[in-house]
Amino acid sequence: DNLLGISWVDSSWIPILNNGSVLDYFSERSNPFYDRTCNNEVVKMQRMTLDHLNQMVGVEYILLHAQEPILFIIRKQQRQSPTQVMPLADYYIIAGVIYQAPDLGSVINSRVLTAVHGIQSAFEEAMSYCRYHPSKGYWWHFKDQEEREKTKPKAKKKEEPSSIFQRQRVDALLLDLRQKFPPKFVQQKPGEKPIPVDQIKKEPEPVPEAVKPEEKETVKNAQGAVAKGPPEKRMRLQ
Repeated sequence: DNLLGISWVDSSWIPILNNGSVLDYFSERSNPFYDRTCNNEVVKMQRMTLDHLNQMVGVEYILLHAQEPILFIIRKQQRQSPTQVMPLADYYIIAGVIYQAPDLGSVINSRVLTAVHGIQSAFEEAMSYCRYHPSKGYWWHFKDQEEREKTKPKAKKKEEPSSIFQRQRVDALLLDLRQKFPPKFVQQKPGEKPIPVDQIKKEPEPVPEAVKPEEKETVKNAQGAVAKGPPEKRMRLQ
């Protein structure tokens, strides 16, 4: 079981904690960090001193560091011979409260999870301020900016008149579109229902009158006379 998230304390032992009594305090039966099958329990039942632990093989607890009366560090280790041991876990006692010291893997895992959680929270908050519109693109919309915009007096924007170039360009584009895509319906008067272009009656064009050949010649002669002008006057010889 993972014991990194729990702690244990017995307030009756806190006033008398010292280097000699801290292992007895750690070996209390209600302490979840203590292993009942350890060599310390065997030595305690046989009423031997802790020096006999060096001659035994198995799990044992030793006082690794002491700073009375606040800090005590106890190590759980596996003894394989009188000179060879393998550390299993460390426990520290601060003001009578016992905690299990985390291993390096747990520390790295906790730091990585904390960093990832912070990055994920920042990313989600940043995405909540992101806005997109097809005509504008992406932009940021913050809450404080919205509050400032509400408090600011709204000034009416004056509409600028279009320039001559803009009007001519728009008219040219509309004329080009009208030629490419002629209208299928026409509204002759405002308020009337649009009528298809095919149903509109076209007025017959006036037929040119037939001109007689004699009239054509007289018209040509008249035009020629006008073009030539009056004949020149000659002086009479007496």
